[in-house]
Amino acid sequence: MEKISTDKSSEQKAIDVLYRISTLAGKEKNPLLALEGILDEVMSTFGASSASISLLNADSDKLVIEVERGLTNASKGFELPRGVGVTGWVAMHGEPLLCQDVSLEERYFPLDDRIRSEMAAPLSEGNRTVGALNVDAIETNAFSPDDLRLLVLMANEASRVLENMWMIQQLRRKAEQLQTLVLVGQDVASTRKVEDVLETITYEALLLLNCSMSAFFLYESETDELKLHSLQDKSGSLSVEETLSPADSLLGTSLRGHRQVQTRDLFRTEEHHFTHLIREKNLHSMLVTPVVYEDEPIGLITLYINRSHRFNDDEKLIARALADLGAIAIQNARLYDRVFTSEESLRKSERLTTLGTLAAEIAHEIRNPLMVVRLLFDSLELSENANPHQSKDLSIIREKLNHLDQIAGRILDFGKSREALRIECNVLEIINEAALLVRLKLEQCKVTLRINEPGENCIVFAEKGQIQQALLNLILNGLSAMPNGGHITIETSIEEQKWVRVLVKDTGTGIPEQFKKRIFDSFLTAREGGTGLGLTISKRIMRAHDGDLELMESTSDGTVFRISLPLVKK
Repeated sequence: MEKISTDKSSEQKAIDVLYRISTLAGKEKNPLLALEGILDEVMSTFGASSASISLLNADSDKLVIEVERGLTNASKGFELPRGVGVTGWVAMHGEPLLCQDVSLEERYFPLDDRIRSEMAAPLSEGNRTVGALNVDAIETNAFSPDDLRLLVLMANEASRVLENMWMIQQLRRKAEQLQTLVLVGQDVASTRKVEDVLETITYEALLLLNCSMSAFFLYESETDELKLHSLQDKSGSLSVEETLSPADSLLGTSLRGHRQVQTRDLFRTEEHHFTHLIREKNLHSMLVTPVVYEDEPIGLITLYINRSHRFNDDEKLIARALADLGAIAIQNARLYDRVFTSEESLRKSERLTTLGTLAAEIAHEIRNPLMVVRLLFDSLELSENANPHQSKDLSIIREKLNHLDQIAGRILDFGKSREALRIECNVLEIINEAALLVRLKLEQCKVTLRINEPGENCIVFAEKGQIQQALLNLILNGLSAMPNGGHITIETSIEEQKWVRVLVKDTGTGIPEQFKKRIFDSFLTAREGGTGLGLTISKRIMRAHDGDLELMESTSDGTVFRISLPLVKK
């Protein structure tokens, strides 16, 4: 009867212990505090000298002591490979183990020299062993098989409690992440600039996934390059320039395959981006997520962690959600930019229409007094008494009066064909006459003009006055870029017996970088008092003659424009 009473007492003791462990889930919200509470119950139940709870680290695949009681300082932060020691064996096989004398147990790992007996039970999550619950004593045969069975029950109850707490914690974390993603979506949806979108995405990725560094690369399909546009760590934005070919990096695998790619050891992966940062910040792991819109790659989000880490499915889903939000926001920002550009073009068109109407009115008013000037000039008969130089000047004046009349007529007859006014012209003669027209201006600006001519004639079918007007625009632009004097060189050549190429070079200050791509746009000027129409009109003239005007080069040492016109076929 006494034995029965003892058994009932043991059963009641076990029930009480298991109940106290089960109530920890309701008392504690922090899993770590719950682990400490479980360990205190274990120590009290078995009168052990020390105890510990070890959990598997998903990144290192090793057992780490999360909480302990009574162990030496050497146990803090200690990592044990699965299969090593009693703890490692239990975690690997998912079975309990009792060692009544550790000196006789080959599987024992001597973490604390005072320990003489030990028992351990597995901690599980679902069907997976995630750790072990250990109890130690400083004397041999301190624990019995019944003690081991009770430890197993306590470990099972502890596993259930921890699993529920982890699940609740994960749900809370996911709810917070979902709320953050919604806010990010609202934020980027209202952002109109692509660079601002990229800054927001990299910043939120850093916070949501607790990374060491995050970056956004945009893909430039014309050059097949990935260019860094945003890079941030926990201190803020980093000023780094990085451009790489997709073929030279793991990033290209993600871009081409439209799939996420990760690595746990950047030092062993032959990466060619952020080489100095990877070593400086000791970055080990990377997750690359493609940003795709309607099957077209836009860029990549790359996340970096300063330890060996395996990104889980939840983290990948969050990165994918950020990439999708980024893709839509970038596309919206680009569409907004196109709409803005279209509106600007419409405004320019309206200005050009108004300017055309005004020009027609002015041309009409100019033509009558111009006719009077021509008649009076012809009636003076100055050419008979003029010296050779004056005769040349008078000839040019008469030609320019005719040219002004043609311009006024062209404005009034806008839209009609001008083919009838085109004749075979020698480009070299046009260049020399233009040089003569600006000779006084060149002297005033202290600029020398050099004309390099080819050894053969350059005959084109053109309206002489228009070609000369385009050439004068280039020369005058060059003069305005050389306020302290300089040189203008005009080089003419024939290419493949099909084209006449005229290079106009100056030694001016160059064109500002922000204007280079739009240099031929109407009303665009960097010069005070400029109209922004000279280059636009000049290019239009060349295109009307089946040729072209191009900006070849512009630096602080000077600018080079190229005129191309088709040669007359012989």
